[in-house]
Amino acid sequence: MQVVSPFLVFPSVGWWMQVMDAHSLMLDGHEHYVKMTDRNRYRIAGANNTILLTVPLTHGREQRVAMNNVRIANDYRWQIQHWRTIVSAYNRSPFFSYYEPELARLYEQEYTHLTQFCRATIEWTRKQLKLPFVIEETTIWQPEYPGHADLRHARTYDAGTHTYYQVFAERFGFIPGLSILDLLFSEGPHAATWLRAARPQ
Repeated sequence: MQVVSPFLVFPSVGWWMQVMDAHSLMLDGHEHYVKMTDRNRYRIAGANNTILLTVPLTHGREQRVAMNNVRIANDYRWQIQHWRTIVSAYNRSPFFSYYEPELARLYEQEYTHLTQFCRATIEWTRKQLKLPFVIEETTIWQPEYPGHADLRHARTYDAGTHTYYQVFAERFGFIPGLSILDLLFSEGPHAATWLRAARPQ
């Protein structure tokens, strides 16, 4: 299976269900930036319910350029803020310490463009899930990619109805649609097995 997808930041559990059996994943850097989507934001669970972490952009969300040209506003200390929020939310989760050293490095590097950070988060997660697919990038914009599963127009990705342990479940119940980080910190090396078992049929 071949998949074409937008660049996303730490994509959701549902997105990973869609791509995990792909032979190749093609990320589209030539589509125009779409505001109010997960192209520059991701959701985690916190002590006060869902937290939306957003990568700031140089012209805000009013972009009129291709994704490859969207620049990150690094005058904001967003990486420090994101990392501190993740640590605060997940430092008591079962597998946070397992992933912490490598994950922290993603927040210590500087990225000039949004696609750089998106790809780094997808590459890192693919490695943790031990998925063999190849990651490529588009060379031109195309409205359709025959023979590919096209995920570019979805606002959300179906994750089915299966649940897993979440740190704040006793307080809020199970929260669907969170970043893959939430699953990794809860299920650790078993996350890929859970994804395969939980995929909507």
